[in-house]
Amino acid sequence: MALFLHHVDGMRRLLAIFAFGALATTALPAAAQTLPSFKDDLFAYPAVLSAADDGGYRVVDYREERDINERDAIPERRVQGRYVSLGVRGQQEDLVAETPAGRIAHFAVGRRQGASMIVVYLHGQGGSRKQGVDDYTFGGNFNRIKNLVAQAGGLYLSPDFGSFDGNGAAQIAALLSVYRAASPDAPVFLACGSMGGHLCWQLAQTPEVAGRLGGLLLLGSLWDDGFPASPAFKRRVPLFIGQGSRDTVFPVGQVEAFYRSILKKAPGYPVRMVRFETGSHGTPIRMTDWRETINWMLSARR
Repeated sequence: MALFLHHVDGMRRLLAIFAFGALATTALPAAAQTLPSFKDDLFAYPAVLSAADDGGYRVVDYREERDINERDAIPERRVQGRYVSLGVRGQQEDLVAETPAGRIAHFAVGRRQGASMIVVYLHGQGGSRKQGVDDYTFGGNFNRIKNLVAQAGGLYLSPDFGSFDGNGAAQIAALLSVYRAASPDAPVFLACGSMGGHLCWQLAQTPEVAGRLGGLLLLGSLWDDGFPASPAFKRRVPLFIGQGSRDTVFPVGQVEAFYRSILKKAPGYPVRMVRFETGSHGTPIRMTDWRETINWMLSARR
């Protein structure tokens, strides 16, 4: 089956041959490339107010005045220039994949063949592929993940998708098939913001995808009581949960209960939760330390 990847401006085309659904289900490589240091001092967590579970659960000090108003040149719209490095735009392309699940517009940043890892951001309600590559919003945190992954010889993807149901999950699985064929040893990390978590949980239930997952990052998102029955859970895929304590969409108490339920079901399971005290729905996207989280996931799988 042939699949075409082409630029949205129609300037160039790349033909890739793959078998649909052929994501490998073998074990991940023993030592994937870790994310290097990049502006760590600017993106490190503020003070940890409390911790439990040997550091697996942390309450982090978050303050809007400091973490938005003093960080952004224009609050919530444009971070100060020192938080971003724009050279990575030279490795960023806006593409469309023609797949059996439909046309999938997406941004790709970094190495599209032989990548050391694949990190995918799935946006929430009202978002688009552009959110995950916006250098200046969310405190520059998307610029950071682009730089981190590119410097590690990896690939970062920010796709569009048609829905948050099974059709959307099938589109993401098809897109992953394309890039997994070109980078067969790359672990896949799915980062899901808000409603994008519906896709994370569905993909965790999909054997072809779960077999290659390096980790799941739920950022201001929902829980899934069916996760312990999933192929991803059975493979002990690392899970990170970031949640604002004042999230009015997905209440922090229910998210914390889900975190506890995982540890009760499987003591020692590789799960971490960061509660951003006073943070709102979008705070985890702004504040999550990508490097710390993904490097922990890589180490947990070795």
